[in-house]
Amino acid sequence: MECRGVRGAITVDANTAEDILEATAELLQGLIGANEIEAEQVVSAIFSTTPDLDAAFPARAARDLGWQDVALLCTHEMAVPGALPRVIRILLHVNTARAARDMVHLYLKGARQLRPDRVGA
Repeated sequence: MECRGVRGAITVDANTAEDILEATAELLQGLIGANEIEAEQVVSAIFSTTPDLDAAFPARAARDLGWQDVALLCTHEMAVPGALPRVIRILLHVNTARAARDMVHLYLKGARQLRPDRVGA
């Protein structure tokens, strides 16, 4: 069993707690399903938002999914001029038997433009 990183990103329409938590849950559930991840496999998760999102901690969506014993961290991305706005990113560290090349990384909604090579992966 190895520890692998799983990445994903999603955009939201507005800086509201509802939008942030809903989008985070959508992305998390997508990553979990695509990679057949069980909560006990998750070592830790880093959630980042662009600086324009501050209405809620995205990690709350993971807690709402039952991740009570997983180390979670929220942070902001760098404020790079011209960067895509209203983006939530997730980096999961999971213990898995899957090879790194077999991990599915998801980029949803407007975040698809961040990694066009991963769209449809």
